Amino acid sequence: MDASSYVLECVDLRRELPAHPPKIPAKLLLDKVSFSVARGEVLAVVGPSGAGKSTLLRLLNRLDEPTKGTVFFHGKDYREVPPGELRRHIGMVMQRAFLFPGTIADNVRFGPKQHGIDLTNEAVADLLAQVGLAGFGNRQASTLSGGEAQRVAITRALANEPEMLLLDEPTSALDDAAKSGIESLLESLIRQRHLTCVWVTHDAAQARRMADKVLMLEAGRVTAHGDARELLHA
Repeated sequence: MDASSYVLECVDLRRELPAHPPKIPAKLLLDKVSFSVARGEVLAVVGPSGAGKSTLLRLLNRLDEPTKGTVFFHGKDYREVPPGELRRHIGMVMQRAFLFPGTIADNVRFGPKQHGIDLTNEAVADLLAQVGLAGFGNRQASTLSGGEAQRVAITRALANEPEMLLLDEPTSALDDAAKSGIESLLESLIRQRHLTCVWVTHDAAQARRMADKVLMLEAGRVTAHGDARELLHA
């Protein structure tokens, strides 16, 4: 595949927590992690607890910095891009929806406001309608169910019009009904908006359903990378 087709390229990523003698030794979280994500591709990141999945996502969004190696976003070293600007293009949805106090509309407007854009009431209403929350703009964030709150978190990420989403187990804290709804919503949004995604999940069946490619991590290292259905057939 031509390099220009890659939205994201990770080269030799390493993340190590430094030692704090005498009691805390250095801790290696990721080592020699390299992979690419093509435009419009959904990459599932799977592995056991402690494998480094969430650590990897934090590096991709520069919430943490790599000890070694780097990430290229459209061929440019992402350390040359201001973090705020990078996060306009690479949105992130966490396992639990941490909403700000106030209305749903306040939450949706938050990201664009950081870049000097004030979404109109109509724009907010349209975004909420796309995620099944029509008429929720004036509701207080504190009144929402877990599934509704996660829909708002997704809307908040989409309000910046990102081309890529990082999803850190976005359905694992939900009951089965809400999980199914959020998964279907994300599948629809990814297709409609041609989003590129890195989706961390502990659910191999979900990875088979949602992903084109899969990256398997164990103890901070890549153990496999390839077609999701081939690697997760069992």
